[in-house]
Amino acid sequence: MRFTVPGPRSLAGQLFAMQAVLIAVVVAGYALFSYVSDRSQAEEAATRQARAVARSVADSPSVLAATRTPDPTAELQPYALKVMRDTEVDFITIMDPRGIRWTHPDPRQIGQTFQGHTERALKGETFTETYTGTLGPSVRAVTPIKDGARVVGLVSAGIRVEQITQRVQDQLTALLGVAIGALVLGAVGTYVVNARLRRHTHGMNATELSRMHDYHQAALHAVREGLLMLDGQYRVALINDGGRELLGVAGDVVGRSVAELGLPAPLTGALLASEPRVDEVHLTAARVLVINTSPVSGGERRGTVVTLRDVTELQSLMGELDSERGFTQALRSQAHEAANRLHTVVSLIELGRAEEAVEFATAELELAQALTDQVVAAVSEPVLAALLLGKTAQANERGVELMVSEDSSLDDGLLPESLPARDLVTILGNLIDNAVDAAQGSARARVTVAAYTRGCGDVPELVLRVSDTGPGVDPDHTEAVFQRGFSTKPAGPGGRGLGLALVRQATQRHEGSLTVAEAEGGGAEFEVRLPLRGPGTPADAVPSGAARVAGSAGGDA
Repeated sequence: MRFTVPGPRSLAGQLFAMQAVLIAVVVAGYALFSYVSDRSQAEEAATRQARAVARSVADSPSVLAATRTPDPTAELQPYALKVMRDTEVDFITIMDPRGIRWTHPDPRQIGQTFQGHTERALKGETFTETYTGTLGPSVRAVTPIKDGARVVGLVSAGIRVEQITQRVQDQLTALLGVAIGALVLGAVGTYVVNARLRRHTHGMNATELSRMHDYHQAALHAVREGLLMLDGQYRVALINDGGRELLGVAGDVVGRSVAELGLPAPLTGALLASEPRVDEVHLTAARVLVINTSPVSGGERRGTVVTLRDVTELQSLMGELDSERGFTQALRSQAHEAANRLHTVVSLIELGRAEEAVEFATAELELAQALTDQVVAAVSEPVLAALLLGKTAQANERGVELMVSEDSSLDDGLLPESLPARDLVTILGNLIDNAVDAAQGSARARVTVAAYTRGCGDVPELVLRVSDTGPGVDPDHTEAVFQRGFSTKPAGPGGRGLGLALVRQATQRHEGSLTVAEAEGGGAEFEVRLPLRGPGTPADAVPSGAARVAGSAGGDA
């Protein structure tokens, strides 16, 4: 014979069985307690009732008077039967001091000897006892009938134990009815609650839920991207290790509101938004993040799932790529111009004007070489020199003159490893792009770049200054220009308002300062100061600079 081993019950089924057993045990225990308690109370009540009836009969003047007659039974038997009916006791026996009955519910027992103890009553004491007499076991009270100090008779009133048991059984039957009703109601309620629980747990048992939790925790910590889950009140319900690192939060943040995490205002606004966000770029103090939000709904808003991707390196590479692309376009344009000049030289030679051809070619070469010599002489650091040459060609294509100031001086090998060339390209490239955009179309379109180092205490500084001849920056917007999304130019396909934000982010990452002021002769002048801190220079030796920019989100003007 084969036995089928039942599989693990669902969590809802286990809870239902446990609650049903618990209700049954509670009801059974309460029923047993009630039975014992009611039985004791019923016996005490019967004892008090029998004692009161016996004392009332013994103190009755008519009973005392009847004991003096030659035939007390004639008067006392009807009286005793009437009191039995009125007081609902099972018997009232009135007897002489010897115990000979004058009354009894069974007339045949009149004249017989009382079955029970009378010694204490003969001494003038009222007492109660449980005794088996002619009517069976009963709870009875025995009390004396006194004529002055003399005992002239005895009264015994009692209630049969069978009657007491019947009363308790009637109460217990009612109690059991109520208990069964409570059990049925509790079972129905438990079933309804557990049916709802089964829907929420999808019928999974405790083992399956535990295994799913383990998988969930493992996947949560294995994901490199940031994951953030918010509840309906925008409090952090869950955050993985990647999310903590990308947002720069530490400690126990679960249960805290997003507004209390100290994130940049635009990022906080995006997390608090009710509508979904798709591939939005936001800046923190040190990172460029792409966020996606998706509300969790099931008939009502239950929360938001947020994913975070770090594109800081990608954004820097894109900046470098844009610079290289611009440089390539400038070279292509220069190649086209060189071809035109070469055709001119060839045509002059064909026309027999060799001397003019030589003069024309020499002048073009001297002009190009003078520009290169000017940039390299001022900035010999190769990355910045290449960036300036490329930006100069781009600016010329757009009708803007880009000049390197005479006070520029930056030798090769001066920059420490802690200040990578990628960040310099981000800072100077974006500042020049914004300046060229601002100066283009002005009466005298010019952008001036200065790059030099200067001593400041124990730590020297790298100063990058870019000024233009454009309309300048409104004093009311000197802080807003560094916020992501702020721009005075029409939005392009990729959006605007990110360039100056990246500049400020890179500046803050190296504990530098970024300021904007009005340039001489109009226009705007942006200045970046970066401490050239080497490996052995302490961080507290870095100069604070002037007007260090606060915040973490920004955009180009």
